[in-house]
Amino acid sequence: MQSRSSRPTIGLALGSGSARGLAHIGVIRAIEELDIKVDVVAGTSIGALIGAVYASGHLDTLEEAFRSLDWKKMGSLFDPVFPRSGVIDGRRIAEFVRTHVHVQSIEQLPIPFCAVATDITSGEEVMIRNGDLIEAVRASISVPGIFTPVRHDSSILADGGLVDPVPVSAARALGAEVVIAVDLNHGIVKGKALRRKGYQGQKPAKTLARLGGKSYAWAAARIGEGLRNSDNPAVTWFRAWLDKDSLPGLVEVLLASLYIMQAQITESRLHIEKPDVLIRPPLSSVHLLEFDRAEEMITIGYRSALGPIQDLARRLRRLAHGT
Repeated sequence: MQSRSSRPTIGLALGSGSARGLAHIGVIRAIEELDIKVDVVAGTSIGALIGAVYASGHLDTLEEAFRSLDWKKMGSLFDPVFPRSGVIDGRRIAEFVRTHVHVQSIEQLPIPFCAVATDITSGEEVMIRNGDLIEAVRASISVPGIFTPVRHDSSILADGGLVDPVPVSAARALGAEVVIAVDLNHGIVKGKALRRKGYQGQKPAKTLARLGGKSYAWAAARIGEGLRNSDNPAVTWFRAWLDKDSLPGLVEVLLASLYIMQAQITESRLHIEKPDVLIRPPLSSVHLLEFDRAEEMITIGYRSALGPIQDLARRLRRLAHGT
């Protein structure tokens, strides 16, 4: 183990990416395997969730929970609300996080931590470095239009990925001299390009399965069965209207817009705020809510991180020996 006095302060910047964020667990496993001690952690969106649990010292139980998560268990984490500012409240996810962190405030974490959110009243980036940990994580993961935003003091906070998808600057603000950054948005636009008429003729289950796993497929199958079997004139007209429409659907447009925005912002910010180690797991095939692919994504994260982290370990050894 390297002594703290002989090495720089190591910071971990975990980026946004919804279900793709499970790759963060694999990255952390590679870091631990190579005996590199992380001194500070910053996270955006799903990176804030994973980062908070890691900073609390309970990543093992979170990993176990995600590895056993199927679409039915995943559905129990969502609490739909009347869609005023979002369709999911996020309280059940907050409780899920609370069962794994075992602390109330950010200041109680063994590793200094920062969650990045966006103040949607001003457009400013907000680095939450103290106060209620669960509230900070819930604010950071509040994807616009999907999760309801969070009131924090005089601000209304939403997903940090709107302004800083890979929080390198937040890690440096915590004192990091060497930053390991994980970008989950590289290549996602190309991997999820919209296709006109691409879903015509497909059953609803297959269409929505492309957007996020078995839970979508199950719901779509139920809806599709009702539509196909109904003799109601209004439903018949609606089926005909859907068949004629060559444009992508609302959910597809929303997600594609989010992917494009985050990919562009990520490239711009990383060009200005260069991390010392950049890890980009190839996750373009993973959709918004495919948490049931945990094992696959953890493995991808681990394999993607192993080479860059080995290089960092060698650099740190040379630095410790003054060479």
